[in-house]
Amino acid sequence: MNHTLRHPRRQFLKLAPASLLLGGAAATLHAPAARAQAFPAKPVTLIVPYPAGGATDVQMRSLALATSKRLGQPIVIVNQPGVGGTLGPATMARTAAPDGYTISVINAALFRLPHIQRVSYNALTDFTFIMGLNSYVYGVSVAADSRWKRVQDLIAYARANPGKLSIASVGNGTSGHIATERLARMAGIKVNFVPFKGGADALVALIGGHVDAMIEAGWGAMAESGKVRLLAVALNERLKRWPQVPTLKELGYDIAIQSEVGLAGPKGMPPAVVQALHDAFKASLSDPGYQQALQAESMPNVYLSTAEYRQYAQTQFASDKRFVEKLGIRLAD
Repeated sequence: MNHTLRHPRRQFLKLAPASLLLGGAAATLHAPAARAQAFPAKPVTLIVPYPAGGATDVQMRSLALATSKRLGQPIVIVNQPGVGGTLGPATMARTAAPDGYTISVINAALFRLPHIQRVSYNALTDFTFIMGLNSYVYGVSVAADSRWKRVQDLIAYARANPGKLSIASVGNGTSGHIATERLARMAGIKVNFVPFKGGADALVALIGGHVDAMIEAGWGAMAESGKVRLLAVALNERLKRWPQVPTLKELGYDIAIQSEVGLAGPKGMPPAVVQALHDAFKASLSDPGYQQALQAESMPNVYLSTAEYRQYAQTQFASDKRFVEKLGIRLAD
């Protein structure tokens, strides 16, 4: 007699243990989720809003190399300078998908510029803030062969020659620009402010004698090599690496700058993707190559969590609004 089963699948479904069936269903349900969580599945683009070769570019390339090893995917650096370091982030916010594959370095000018001129972004709602990385150290520097040995010498020259002292920095509305304006007002002098797209460009102009002084970050490597002379730092205390260099406060000018550098993506990024990027970058902050790049500029490793960096953005935006209104600075749209 032929006992061949005509419906083996139906018989299997009837006889199979419930746990086996449920386990298979669960695996089927979780497969798409597992695939969706596999971030990153391709290279990540990191926008550096300054020209190649500058201090920030060097630091971010070191950090990106270390982080790519943890993510298991390359991090591709794209330099997009302009508008005081805000062009790159603004373009990202307007055009990039919120999937974590395009993120940008963020500087403090992003929160200040909306109070000074018309911008294409909302500093608080158009970005997904990921974390804080470090803080720029601003200083007053001149070329090594400059006739000026002290900040007092610069001030004396500017008083005797109104409008002739040229001071370089990165863009309008940046921390360097604001510091220049504050110093000029406190000292009662008139200077010629010269904006550049990046610190590397400003340094080339300074060393080449095209500008008289620079109030900016990114001076460390050039000061170390003896190509520029650091006259003062815009900090509350002197730097351990440069103990002979006074603070502007010591010289009677109450100017101390905290300018956080962080990472952000477009608004609407999934929390799991933000967490993955945060964790990978945070774990790379101790990388020797990155630490060496920071130490070359005497920059502190100022880590801020996602929540802390989001709070920093809100606080910085509000304080910059009050500060700009007090100074009465407004740029042409």
